[in-house]
Amino acid sequence: MTVFSLIRSDYIKYRRYGSGFLATIFLTQGFWASFQYRIAHLVYVNIRNKRIRKIVMIPFYVWQKLIEIVTGISIPAAATIGHSFYIGHFSGIIINSNAILGSNCNISQGVTIAVSGIGERRGVPKIGNNVYIGAGAVVAGEISVGDNVVIGACSLVNRDLPENAVALGVPAQIVSNKGSEGYI
Repeated sequence: MTVFSLIRSDYIKYRRYGSGFLATIFLTQGFWASFQYRIAHLVYVNIRNKRIRKIVMIPFYVWQKLIEIVTGISIPAAATIGHSFYIGHFSGIIINSNAILGSNCNISQGVTIAVSGIGERRGVPKIGNNVYIGAGAVVAGEISVGDNVVIGACSLVNRDLPENAVALGVPAQIVSNKGSEGYI
């Protein structure tokens, strides 16, 4: 997908949740953060020379920091996020620069997707498609979260989750296999 089709898919997702055109563009902090990420990621992946990339990325790093200060949402340009990304509420959202999120994912306020673990388990999560991550959840370590997963509010996910799992708690336990239909 082109960067414009990715931005459009994000915009359409925000509109689906009830925001009008002006509200989405001017008042929706999650959209601001995803828009900034899409533009910065385009530049980041298309400049192969690391020295040149560092220089060209300076304005984008400043832009990201401003968005982070205003919204409390940190999405580095190096992260990989599929189409139709939605941030339900702003503030306290941290996504590691090596994180991979699939398409059609929803995340809520206070979500952290981070590096964690020791030894072979140290790393960053890979999150599948159609995943809902509830408020205050932490997803950390070199783990895989399958497609159509729901991670409940205030849960800590530090182990792999299979497709269609509904996980809750600290550490998260699978409580159902109903998946994310209705959440996304």
